[in-house]
Order: sequence, then structure tokens, then C-alpha cells
Amino acid sequence: MSLTPADPDFESRVRASFVRQSIMATLGATLTRIEPGIVEITLPFADHILQQHGFVHAGVVATIADSAAGYAGLTLMPAGAGVLTAEFKINLLAPAQGERLIAQGRVIKAGHSLTIAEADVFCEEGATRTHAARLTATLMSMRDRQGVAD
Repeated sequence: MSLTPADPDFESRVRASFVRQSIMATLGATLTRIEPGIVEITLPFADHILQQHGFVHAGVVATIADSAAGYAGLTLMPAGAGVLTAEFKINLLAPAQGERLIAQGRVIKAGHSLTIAEADVFCEEGATRTHAARLTATLMSMRDRQGVAD
């Protein structure tokens, strides 16, 4: 499926918005891929994101998955629009552990007001890759709302 961004400057908008999202800096996450309808976020394994058993906390997994799906949606929204998640569901498939987590967000259906996106989170340890989670989200394109623009 070929997706056409409404804003030719979508990549710099996503990058600028990501920098303003302080939770990503707190976690240590970085943007590693931005294409129309696709965004990838990478998070290195670190002690400050773990739960009591030594796995990456499910809330952290959900956070990077939500951002990957949301920013995938933003790549297709017009300039001046903001993206907000209206709802998401996440399935945790395996404990999140390894050298890094990679959240791959992609748009399933882009609409004027609502966009449906998914994100898969993978754990990588050397050459081994484990599918740790899948998130499905409904995103809202916020337009002409004071204080909500990406």
C-alpha cells in the first residue's frame, strides 16, 4: 500500500515533535525510521526502565508502541495538525528483554479525523529477535485546536 503524506515536510515535523516529547528522552528512546505511514523507535535496554523481574516494564513497552503508532499516523496528517491517541489495545506476547527494543508503527487506514495504526515491538539480543508486543490504536487528527499541533 502506497501512502502519500499531506505535508511534504512530514519528516521534520515528526522529528521536531519527538524532541518535545520528554518521556522519550527520559526513557532513552530514539527515532530510527520515518517514512510515509511508518515510524520506528528504538530503545536500548537500561536499568531505569525495568520491572521487578528484570524485564522492560509493560508501561514502557506500551509507551514506545503508542508513540510509534502515533507518529506513523502524523506522517500522513496535514501541516498544523496534531495527533492524539483516542484509544489503544496492547497484547504483550513475550517478556521484553535483550539489548534493545524496536517499536515499528504503521498506518492501517488513514482518515480525515480518525486513523487506525498498529505497532509491533521486538526485542533484539544479538541476532535473535523476539516479537514482544502488538498495539492497535485509534488516532485523532487534531486541527485548529489551540496548543495541539505537531
